[in-house]
Amino acid sequence: MTAAPDPATPVSDAALLVAFANGDGQAAADLAARLLPRVLAQATRMLSDHAEAEDVAQDAMMRLWKIAPDWRQGEAQVSTWMYRVVANLCTDRLRKRRGAMSLDQVAEPVDGTPSVTTRMQTDLRMRALSDALARLPDRQAQAVALRHLEGLSNPEIAQIMDISVRSVESLTARGKRALADIMAGRKAELGYDDD
Repeated sequence: MTAAPDPATPVSDAALLVAFANGDGQAAADLAARLLPRVLAQATRMLSDHAEAEDVAQDAMMRLWKIAPDWRQGEAQVSTWMYRVVANLCTDRLRKRRGAMSLDQVAEPVDGTPSVTTRMQTDLRMRALSDALARLPDRQAQAVALRHLEGLSNPEIAQIMDISVRSVESLTARGKRALADIMAGRKAELGYDDD
């Protein structure tokens, strides 16, 4: 008989994935509860469409469950693998969307701000940011979004994008400069003071 794990010691994502692969349904539930909010948030930010983001999150989780039996602990973090999968799925959808419709036609995410004026301004800013990100090359847009919207570190982004940290730094720097150029004339319109 094996001893129950100590509840004070957090179980790693990789250990939960291996436990799921060995038939532990509770491990799958625990891992999903841990990963889904982050996965859904990343997909929503990248796609600006909650329903589409839910589809991506579901697809990413299904892919995780499929690779569970072959997971090799210590080679990569489960969360890093998930960020990469979600980023790739979102990029694929954005490429298809560019051929079918503009980002202006996509519904904006619902903002919980109580003030109508604040919500309208936030929507305008998000639309402007989405439009500006859509004008960047895909890799720059992905690096900028992962760094400044997701808050990931450069080494984490390097793993997700399968590039060097130096390349991440270059992509984010060029992306930020390009965004600044794109947004330069819109400060007053977007409600930012000229400080």
